[in-house]
Amino acid sequence: MNLNISSSKVEVAKNFADYFVTICKSKPIVHIALSGGSTPKIVFDELAANYANLIDWSKVHLYWGDERCVWPYEDDSNYKMTNEHLLSKINIPELNIHRIKGENGPQYEAAHYSQFLNIVLPKTNKIPTFDLVILGLGDDGHTASIFPNQIDLWNSENYCEVAVHPISGQKRITITGQLINNAEVVAFLVTGESKSDRVAEILNKNDIAKIYPASLVVPISGNLEWFLDEAAAAQVISTQS
Repeated sequence: MNLNISSSKVEVAKNFADYFVTICKSKPIVHIALSGGSTPKIVFDELAANYANLIDWSKVHLYWGDERCVWPYEDDSNYKMTNEHLLSKINIPELNIHRIKGENGPQYEAAHYSQFLNIVLPKTNKIPTFDLVILGLGDDGHTASIFPNQIDLWNSENYCEVAVHPISGQKRITITGQLINNAEVVAFLVTGESKSDRVAEILNKNDIAKIYPASLVVPISGNLEWFLDEAAAAQVISTQS
């Protein structure tokens, strides 16, 4: 595990964008699972503004680690956010964009996306393998769309499952633990003081962290990156100092 701690959200975006470029240049074809949320939005803005011409987007295939069960033009859609902040501003072939279709029936789309990933992704250990999975961390310790009250979804035999937000009841489609932990690289993007408790509990392997799905992210490859700002890493810094 590597900790990459930056002074601000903006610096996190710049540092992760540099890392993203490195991943995109590492192979003839790269397969990347994106995350929704406020921090990826800043990263996408940075990539579009300052890195678009440094990447051969024709060799980059983009997927989503989770998606809300909404139409792609709705504000809740992770695809809509990514399209507005990145896809519409770069020269990426439409055939390289592989969105989860949140407008479809949840169970149907979870099964369909699972089958699709099984067909198009290269395999390691007979399991589809992303080159990079980008994850966020919720205040409750959830990651992708696997929440603490549905932590059993992590160990599902299916590559994708239907999750339900514990407060809103909104249905979501999420990749599961076997795909996340089979990726060549997994990278957390976490910023803000509100995340500092969860970050410290997970990184310090506190007992309470066992109830957080994010604590189950342990890539078989051993390649786990945390990109944090100082606010999110505050308690980790104080522990190490």
